[in-house]
Amino acid sequence: MAFASRIRSSLPLVSKILKSDSLSAAHRALLAPTFTDSQLSRSFATKTTEKKDVKVKVPLALFGGSGNYASALYIAAVKTNSLDKVENEILDFVGAMTKSPMFSQFTKDLSVPADTRKKAIEDIAAQAKFSEVSKNFLILLAENGRLRNIDTIAKRFVELTMAHKGVVKVIVTSVIPLPAEEEKELNETLRDLMGKGKTVKLEQKIDPSIMGGLVVEFQQKVFDMSIKTRARQFERYLRDPIHWDNL
Repeated sequence: MAFASRIRSSLPLVSKILKSDSLSAAHRALLAPTFTDSQLSRSFATKTTEKKDVKVKVPLALFGGSGNYASALYIAAVKTNSLDKVENEILDFVGAMTKSPMFSQFTKDLSVPADTRKKAIEDIAAQAKFSEVSKNFLILLAENGRLRNIDTIAKRFVELTMAHKGVVKVIVTSVIPLPAEEEKELNETLRDLMGKGKTVKLEQKIDPSIMGGLVVEFQQKVFDMSIKTRARQFERYLRDPIHWDNL
């Protein structure tokens, strides 16, 4: 009962923060950023499609190496109208690595010559009848020694395909599972924030270490309203003599 009451008491704060004007503005800025062509995306797009004049907007701004590769794959898949097929093929490839430790080790071993990795990927793609987009992308990773990052790249790519379909994944961390009423209220708040045409996919995580409250994560944003974080903030406040001088 105590844990449930803590969750319930934190929901108004969640709603207030999620519905704030500053958050809405930041959210709108991330919804449809234009992907800045890097050398990676230009070279990959050239290999996979002749529609060079078609500009594709990436639905989420992804950062880092994995984000760049995922964005390049998304652009190529959209240009060739093969987004669903490419998603399934990349996930199948990752699944095969998960099931075969030997294959996984092969893809991640940088001591294996790039030509050997490339030939293996070509054979696998041919047997699996992968699309040109998936095949060329996996070959690119093999040549650049990035196959070891394919699982992370695949996760980032799925984030883009979900956003393309209007699905927003939200991870909510709490001490205990959210009661049905609180989960419904949070869902409604998030749907209002996302706007029409968006579907919220709520994923709950249990973490007793946060001591209470909620941590809400979506689209590379984290809203930490946990008791653990509040306690740390209060401790820092008490340790800061500047605050006492202003009293």
